Amino acid sequence: MDTKQTIRQLAIAIYTVNRHAKTAPDNRHLYTLKKMSLEKLIRTGNAEKVGLHFVDNPKFSKQHSTTLVCCSGFLFHTIPEKDDFKTLPHLGHQDQTSRNPQERMSLKTARELLSNYLDFPLETEIKVKKIVPKKSIHKEKNSQSFRSSYLDG
Repeated sequence: MDTKQTIRQLAIAIYTVNRHAKTAPDNRHLYTLKKMSLEKLIRTGNAEKVGLHFVDNPKFSKQHSTTLVCCSGFLFHTIPEKDDFKTLPHLGHQDQTSRNPQERMSLKTARELLSNYLDFPLETEIKVKKIVPKKSIHKEKNSQSFRSSYLDG
């Protein structure tokens, strides 16, 4: 497989991880994979920082910006570094009509691909919270329904 196709597969993997991270209950590992992969792609010259965007829904009503990164036709947002504010142009608000290409890859495949690219071990232990059913404090001794003499009138 040629380098251009490999970079495209990495971009699709980042896209898949990012899409799943937005809805995952614990998304830290997924966002770490995304961040580290984009940083390595930028260092190797396979991705480039395009500019800065305002965040659409800022936390605590404090306006801030993100760095827009382009990799093989895909656009991603990352946390900006100090130098980004000095060197990159500010593009204003995000263009809502601009979308990434719709690509499909399983999350497992994407995580493996990015972990291999980074030489970063996959999250081996998945913590499963056991749900223990609560014991009722009111045990049913008599399953007959209760009749009220008040309503019989």
